[in-house]
Amino acid sequence: MTRRALVVTHGGREEAVAATAEAVRELEHAGFEAVHAGEPGGVEQRVDLTGVEIAVVLGGDGTILRAAELTRGTSIPMLGVNLGHVGFLAESERDDISAAVRRVATGDYEVEERGTLEVRAMLPGEPEPVLSSWALNEATVEKADRDRMIEVVVEVDGRPLSSFGCDGVVMSTSTGSTAYAFSAGGPVVWPDVDGMILVPVSAHALFARPLVVGPRSVLAVEVLTRSTSAGVVSCDGRRRFDLPVGARVEVRRSDVPVRLARLSRAPFADRLVSKFSLPVEGWRGRAPADPSRGVLP
Repeated sequence: MTRRALVVTHGGREEAVAATAEAVRELEHAGFEAVHAGEPGGVEQRVDLTGVEIAVVLGGDGTILRAAELTRGTSIPMLGVNLGHVGFLAESERDDISAAVRRVATGDYEVEERGTLEVRAMLPGEPEPVLSSWALNEATVEKADRDRMIEVVVEVDGRPLSSFGCDGVVMSTSTGSTAYAFSAGGPVVWPDVDGMILVPVSAHALFARPLVVGPRSVLAVEVLTRSTSAGVVSCDGRRRFDLPVGARVEVRRSDVPVRLARLSRAPFADRLVSKFSLPVEGWRGRAPADPSRGVLP
């Protein structure tokens, strides 16, 4: 029976085209049928995932988020090959495609499950959610009018915590702590921490600090009726829905994870050092592997 591999790529750039061609050649040489996911943008075309063993994703974190829309809810892990700037979710670098495919062919990888968020939006007077979606990195509630603040109240486990004007609120997984939540001033959270992070963005308030809550908590953001700007809820920056004043967004841990193929058990600290080019001169512990390379041994 022919082995099948899904190939998802960042289209258009010359580097991506060349990398995809190399990945397909290596997959076919290893006995795989390469199943292409189509070009990015708009609604994904339906892809027959029957018998697909792994998804090889070539691009940055945005391309991996696109691939997650196809593979979430299946047993298919994603192997990210970084063609972007940071590529925090990627496992391999551009120069390591051949070695990565060889290891995939022999099953020489581990599968890591990353938690996702369940996101629901409710409108005033509507008994049922008008939006039911999910996110791997984060769900955000942001102002719709760039010239005005959005007025919100944030809630944890059914209890109001604080209200303020802001540019938005980020509700993130541990995986997403190095994405938008990080840019907004949130903490870096190790991926094995099963929790959620709430980070206000440019809040006008005395108490608007990032929060970390447990896996059974429920976060909520309401757009106050006094707000002069409506809102927008966005899931991973890919799925968006308009929020009029009075709307409410609830975020909780989802039972459906995303699966990532891992080629190395390198500590998360090493990944931080490598991806952010952090200075570690002067450390007197046991010397780690060279972080200037990818995570392939």
